Amino acid sequence: MFNFASRRRKRTKYYRYCQYAKYTKSLPRAIDPEDVRHLVRLTRVVRDKALILMLLRTGMRVGELLRIRIQDINLRDRKIIISESEKNQIGRVVYFSEDAKRVLKVWYSQRDPNRESLFYGRGNNPLSYAAARRMFYENLEKSRLTGKRYTLHCLRHTYASELLSAGMPLESLQQLMGHTSVETTRRYARLTDKSLSDDYSRAMSLIERGGIHGKYR
Repeated sequence: MFNFASRRRKRTKYYRYCQYAKYTKSLPRAIDPEDVRHLVRLTRVVRDKALILMLLRTGMRVGELLRIRIQDINLRDRKIIISESEKNQIGRVVYFSEDAKRVLKVWYSQRDPNRESLFYGRGNNPLSYAAARRMFYENLEKSRLTGKRYTLHCLRHTYASELLSAGMPLESLQQLMGHTSVETTRRYARLTDKSLSDDYSRAMSLIERGGIHGKYR
């Protein structure tokens, strides 16, 4: 009886999470840096860790990653060729980090070499979006982060926000993200504009010290 009730509660929580993920259409939302580290550290299954890191380090849309085949990946040069973007049908190249490469190599050693897709489901089909979302939710649960309502798509937002915070030019990020307009990419700049915050702090500090003199006309 207890197990049944527990499973039912879990199903209800997951259903609510799915509804939230489906209908949330707000500004881009990134995962807090400490939460990112916590999530990656507590994701134990190699396939799951590889999938999360690849989204986090390439900025690909979920659907794009799920369609990636082994032949699209250049492990040595740490880059992936996306032949056709999910939204604008324009191809591009994305790159991934050394930590993603390390986990990917471990996943290579465990995955079925006869499968074409990097991440696969039943038969010879790519892993479905629903299965990837379920996997992400389960790892959020293990990390005790479900209350923050992060979604798979937040990994793409995190990628963009972190690169901008690290000083990447907006135009370079636009190409990596596959945006046709730089204005789409600029939304992330508004969320991560640390220089604006620093400029405000310096100016306000001067005001607070009484360093503003003269008259306004």
